[in-house]
Amino acid sequence: MTDILNRLALIVAARADAPPSESHTAALLAKGRAKVAEKVGEEAIETVIAAVQDDRQAIIGESADLLFHLSVLWHDAGLTPDNIDAELARREGLSGLAEKAARKS
Repeated sequence: MTDILNRLALIVAARADAPPSESHTAALLAKGRAKVAEKVGEEAIETVIAAVQDDRQAIIGESADLLFHLSVLWHDAGLTPDNIDAELARREGLSGLAEKAARKS
């Protein structure tokens, strides 16, 4: 999945420099990180609703929207999918309970 997320990151970076009137990505970034984060939250909620409704196609679509908006947020924060991949790799092999406990200390 990292390959598609890396390609998406390149698309987001290219569109970020477009005039906001010509690019949803640029328009969203122009509104600031709080608005970008709000969109991530909206897409996460829509993904949850699709899951609760057991709507497989909606889960797929909303998940894609969520990943797109996460990519915009990562771009705004100066992050790449490789940063997220590295964190997931760091956690690999840890139990969820052990990883969560380690964050508290």
